[in-house]
Amino acid sequence: MLMLFNTIDFIIFFIVILGVFVLIKNRKFQHVFLLLASYFFFYYTSNYLITLLIFTTIWDYYFGKAIWNADNIQRKKILLICSLAGNLGLLGFFKYTDFAITQFNFFGHYFDLGHQIPLLNLALPIGISFYTFHSITYTVGIYRGQLSPVKSFTDYAIFVAFFPQLVAGPILRAKDFLPQLREKIDGLEVGTQFRRIVITNANLKIGITLMAIGFFKKMVIADNISPMVGDVFNAPIGVDSFTIILGSIAFGIQIFCDFSGYTDIALGAAAILGFKMPINFNKPYFATSPSDFWRKWHISLSSWLRDYLYIPLGGSHKSKTRTYLNLFITMFLGGLWHGASWNFVLWGILHGVYLASHKFIVDKFPLLGNAKFFKTKLGWLVSLLITQYLVFLAWIPFRVQNVDFMKYSMMKYVLVDFHTSSTLNFILSHRFHIVIMVGFVILHIISYKIPHLRERISNVKLRYWLVFLVGIMLCVFFSYEGNPEAFLYFKF
Repeated sequence: MLMLFNTIDFIIFFIVILGVFVLIKNRKFQHVFLLLASYFFFYYTSNYLITLLIFTTIWDYYFGKAIWNADNIQRKKILLICSLAGNLGLLGFFKYTDFAITQFNFFGHYFDLGHQIPLLNLALPIGISFYTFHSITYTVGIYRGQLSPVKSFTDYAIFVAFFPQLVAGPILRAKDFLPQLREKIDGLEVGTQFRRIVITNANLKIGITLMAIGFFKKMVIADNISPMVGDVFNAPIGVDSFTIILGSIAFGIQIFCDFSGYTDIALGAAAILGFKMPINFNKPYFATSPSDFWRKWHISLSSWLRDYLYIPLGGSHKSKTRTYLNLFITMFLGGLWHGASWNFVLWGILHGVYLASHKFIVDKFPLLGNAKFFKTKLGWLVSLLITQYLVFLAWIPFRVQNVDFMKYSMMKYVLVDFHTSSTLNFILSHRFHIVIMVGFVILHIISYKIPHLRERISNVKLRYWLVFLVGIMLCVFFSYEGNPEAFLYFKF
């Protein structure tokens, strides 16, 4: 049982929450209620696995205090390692144990060791990858001196369990979110109290705008493209190159609209409650280099990997060879974070190669980066096309787990052959999906050409805003088939 954003269950749940905050003004009650509502949301989705969330919360809350109170750097480091071991150990056990057993059994069979370990068949706790990373930012932040431990357990528990972002991000950082739970008392610099949660007209308008856009992305674009993606990659053997390329583009659109749609709904729900969460996407399909893509795609994850993995590995402050290796390792682990499967690892490896190769070219040929050609519109277009060609190639292993299907699809993507009749038949049989894809491209261009489009929409006159909202609702209504599809990133 899942409480998906795109279900009536969530709509009712969220309306009840808003109603309680409107009726009851007591600050402490509001915060306790927000925590309990977040726990209910997670329990509704994960049942008994909520115990893992609570364990993570208690574990890092007390380790944060211990790290802060430690009297020397060596003790602080030991306590931090213990905190990380608990977090990553829990994540690793539930997410990767069966994967590790499968690999052991494979090599055991290959080398005729004669012993097979039975799988544990562990249930993957929804959102564990996200709330684990949230919690790590707290203890690491205290260790680095970026923040002090919270005095209230309720504050920290809300940060870890805040329902809009709990199961699929974006990844919150303790230093950015925790201060939003408190406000000054009588304007004094010292002494704080729980922030009163007030549903203002401005927050309501921008929040509903974000949520409406998110529902449109998910239910109108992503869910309607999904059947076409399945028709291409569920059994791709014998499919021509153009269809494979079209399928990879379709999946790229699907996963972007699915995940950014979830993010928009999460940001909108948080905004209505007066909370600000980090932007997670910034027109990624207009990226002009691999590094530029990761500045625009899943920003909260890419920045987390940069600050908590890439830089601790040495970043770009070591030798050039070490820099390339650090980039590769970071993306390799980023791929593994997405799932305990070799297809995600390959996706991470490809992006690691992209980043390291791009860095190598920039280092080896510095004049190339400053060439006048790449500053022209044509040069920009060439850079964009090359980057997106590589990005959409990498989406194939992300989508296709079957090794033979994956090899065939990637080969057809790279070694292009054309079969006009089969391509034409495919397009005609999926003309509705093609229209959806074209519509997405147009909307993506509009959002690129008009900065801060969502904010502009929320600031238009009320009657125009209502027209926009009704239009979105009608599109969602007529595209909904009665079976809400889960968000792709729920499994990560």
